[in-house]
This record gives sequence, C-alpha cells and structure tokens, in this order.
Amino acid sequence: MVFKKMLGAFGIGAPSVDTVLSDPGTRPGSVLTGQVNLTGGNQDVDIDQVVLSLVTRVEVDGADGDHDATVEFHRVPVAGGLRLAEGQHLVLPFQIPMPLQTPVTDVYGQRLPGMTMGLRTEVAIRGAVDKGDLDPVFVHPLPVQERILEAFGRLGFQFKGADLEHGQIAGAHQTLPFYQEIEFFAAPQYAHEVNEVELTFLADEQGVDIVLEFDRRGGLFTGGHDSYGRYRVAHADADQRDWAAEVDGWFRQALDQYRTLHPGAGFAQPGPQGYGQPGYPQPGYGQPVGYPPQQPTYGHYQEEHHERRGPGMGAVAAGVVGGAALGFAGGMVAEEVFDSFGDDEGDDGGEE
Repeated sequence: MVFKKMLGAFGIGAPSVDTVLSDPGTRPGSVLTGQVNLTGGNQDVDIDQVVLSLVTRVEVDGADGDHDATVEFHRVPVAGGLRLAEGQHLVLPFQIPMPLQTPVTDVYGQRLPGMTMGLRTEVAIRGAVDKGDLDPVFVHPLPVQERILEAFGRLGFQFKGADLEHGQIAGAHQTLPFYQEIEFFAAPQYAHEVNEVELTFLADEQGVDIVLEFDRRGGLFTGGHDSYGRYRVAHADADQRDWAAEVDGWFRQALDQYRTLHPGAGFAQPGPQGYGQPGYPQPGYGQPVGYPPQQPTYGHYQEEHHERRGPGMGAVAAGVVGGAALGFAGGMVAEEVFDSFGDDEGDDGGEE
C-alpha cells in the first residue's frame, strides 16, 4: 500500500503496518519479494507473529446455490517474537514462493475480468490478529501458458471470462483447493460442433497439464454434451512448437474421439483440416494424458531457463494477437482489486 494502515484491532495509538512489494507482477513458481514496515504506536508492544497470505475470490457450491468467497491458499510466516517500541520503525524483508498452480490474473498487461489476487498482511499482538494490509498481486502466465493463450487468439477464439472453481478435477494432480477456468467462445472452424471451451492449466515442476472442456452443440436427434481433452506439455517446449497447430490438433483429436464414442451425436461435417487452410499438415499433437496422470513432483519453476516478460513470439507487436484479439477488457486498478474482495475476508475456504 502507499500509506500506513493503523492496526485497528488494537485501539487508538496502535502500531501501523505498510507492506511494500518490490514488484507486484509475478509468475507461478517465481518468488514475490518485498518488506513489511511496522511503526510503533504510543506504547511498547510484543508482536507474536507477522504472517503474509495470498488470497483470491473463488466460486463455491453451496446448499443455496453458488456464491463467491475469499479463500486463503498460501500462507508464509515472516517474523515472530518481536518487541516493537513506542514510535520504533521496524523493517521485515520477505520472499514468498508462488505456488506453481497459482491462477493467472493478467495477460498482455490486462487483468482477466473476474480474477482477483491479493497479498494480505496479518499482525498478531497479545493473541489478537489484525488483517492490517492488502496489496494487489498480478500473476502473469508461464511461457508455455502464454504461448497456448496466444494460439487461442491466432485460431480465432474470443475470450468470454475467467473464474476459480472450488473443488478438485477428477484424477488430476492438483495442489490448491480450487482450479482456474479460462472460457472462450468457439472459433469459427469449430463452431459447427462446439459452443464454448474452458481451458485449465495445472502446472508442476516439469510442465503443464492442459484440460479442455468443450460445451458441444446438440445434434438433430441428440442434446448437447460436454466432452473433455487433456494434454501434457513440457516447460522446455515453450519456444519449440507451432502452438496454433498444436492446439488445433488437440481440438480435432478430442472431437474425433467424441464422435467415435458417441456415434450420431454431431449433426454437421467437420471443418477443413488444419488451423489455417485446407491441407495443412497435422503435427504431433503433444502427449495426451489419461486418467489418472503420472504424479509429478511439486517444486519451483526455474524461470531463468525461460526468462520472458510480456507477450511472446512478437505476435502482439505485429498486431496478430493480443488482448484485443482475445477480447480482454481493460485491467482493474488497485482500488477495484480491493473492492472485489468485499466484506467477507474472514470466510476463508481453505489454505495450502
């Protein structure tokens, strides 16, 4: 924050806290750095603990329907057992490793509508806890995730929305109590069979599982059906493949499998081969992942191997793809990030 926030739980003349991030922009698997600045009030106090936590908004199924809740999903102690004298200034540096499955909030420099991420500072004095500071965090995609999102734009998909769903994907190696769905309207070449598609990334130290859920159109004698595709890519492949051809292959493979398992479910002929023109040579479509997948180890993505900031492949600068191509709206300002958390920060749905 740009101002010190008085720790209201401890009364008038209490200490104040100001958490400052070195850079609020980060990636899954990277390290978020900064410092917590504490200023003593009108008397000496003993600080039991200072804790930082990542919080976000998640859609939760309830008995009365779906509702949004603020969920804490990563918690890191910064310091404890401190004596803060009257008027004293105390600086506590920190480093927070971002979980590899942290949802993406920003693409092409714009906030994904519906996505919110914050770093919350808690200070405990004499057993009382004050959630004294909340700072916005902007999570950019990993290189391979960025290339896949670019491919959706090149193929003609239009961004619809994004949200976080509480729960687990069956058979997936999932490290958080929720998963992200990035929703698109189908590109024209798939629209005869698909209305929309939802994209989920599940990253680990070696690569990313991509889960695609297709909202299919109904046929002449059948209703619509959801179908799924799931694929595995390595971080090292980020700059090694034609991702538009790859994603096109995933779609056609998944739809072909669906037709095989559900004869007569479709009502239109498939579109032309390839993503650009008839006769486009089909690539190797990556590695399909069955259920359950191999269980990867959890760790930190080594960003120095693929250091890349902002949109890749030069496509955005060339006007081929970017936020406008995917239909992303303008990004939130910091105040809107705070407002989106509402008044239910205490209703945490879980933690890592």
